[in-house]
Amino acid sequence: MDLKKTEAPVTTTTIDKNKVDAPTDNIYEAISIISKRASQINTEIKKELLEKLDEFATYNDSLDEIFENKEQIEVSKFYERLPKPQSLAVQEWLENKIYYRNTKTSEE
Repeated sequence: MDLKKTEAPVTTTTIDKNKVDAPTDNIYEAISIISKRASQINTEIKKELLEKLDEFATYNDSLDEIFENKEQIEVSKFYERLPKPQSLAVQEWLENKIYYRNTKTSEE
C-alpha cells in the first residue's frame, strides 16, 4: 500500500450512508468489513514504522546520553500526518478496492 498517494481525508468527513452500504445492502456488514480492513492497515503501518525506527535504534546501556535524531523525528512526523487507518479503509471501500465475500451465500 502506498500511503503517499492515498486520497483519504486526514480530518473527519461525513459520508453518505447509502454509498457505504451499497455493495452489501447492509450497513452493519459494510462497517464490519471496513473495520477488519482498518485493523489490517493499522498492523501494516505499525510494522513499517517500527522497521524504520529500528534503523535509528542505539543499543547503549548508558542512560546519561540521549541523542536527538532529526531523521527519526521526520519519520515520526510523517506517520503522524497520515490519515487514520479507518479513513484509509473507508476510502478503499468506497473505491471498491476491498475484496469480500459472504460465506453464507458461498456455502449454499
